[in-house]
Amino acid sequence: MKTRRLTEMEGYILTHGSVPMDELRDVFNISMNTARRDIAELVQGGRVEKVYGGVKAKEKVLPLVPYEVRSSAPSRTKEAIGKAAGNMVHDGDIIFIDSGTTTPHIMDAIKNKRITIITNNIEVMLRSLDHENIRLIVLPGEVHRKTHSITGEDSAAYLSHMNTNYAFMAATGASMTNVTNSSPLEYSIKQAAVAHTEKAVLLVTGSKFGVTSLLSYASLDQFHAVITDSTIPSEYRDHLENSRVELKIVD
Repeated sequence: MKTRRLTEMEGYILTHGSVPMDELRDVFNISMNTARRDIAELVQGGRVEKVYGGVKAKEKVLPLVPYEVRSSAPSRTKEAIGKAAGNMVHDGDIIFIDSGTTTPHIMDAIKNKRITIITNNIEVMLRSLDHENIRLIVLPGEVHRKTHSITGEDSAAYLSHMNTNYAFMAATGASMTNVTNSSPLEYSIKQAAVAHTEKAVLLVTGSKFGVTSLLSYASLDQFHAVITDSTIPSEYRDHLENSRVELKIVD
């Protein structure tokens, strides 16, 4: 419960920019002493800092962009990333496919394989319907129209009981240490997906590196592989190539 409160409190601060201590006390229904202890822990994380009478965000975060806007961008790069991800999958595998506009492109490479797909991505569900060779497991929860996904605590709890060979994950941004997303409703689902898979694979375009969004759902070193394009900044290319994370760059 405390961990969830800290996550929500950090998101609240990052969203609002600057927040008085008494507002945090009232919003989260806690004592002032508890609020001070929580802030002390968050300050150690480096994304917020204590100021006189309250706390403020140290970094600018990106808002959640509607699915229709994200999906309208040219998709040739996303298609190539999705194909590279799908080529990792073999008959008999159990995979999780995350929400997002890049992850559905995995379907082009796996639609004829005998696999099990677990997903909250509505586009993936639709693309799977005509393929009887695919066992489709849909997470329970509520439809979130802004992300074209199923979201909620029920979704995360359901997923936490399952193990997968691969979890193909999307993100709003990636730093040298953390992978982030903009939707608090999807935060716990993404955490559960990474925690209960043999190999987590991050699918992002090069423009996502160096970008910070609202919530950090995993550390970069939790991923087995990162699939991206040649626009990835050189410092991130070097960092990944010198780490244990496999880097796949598509044309």
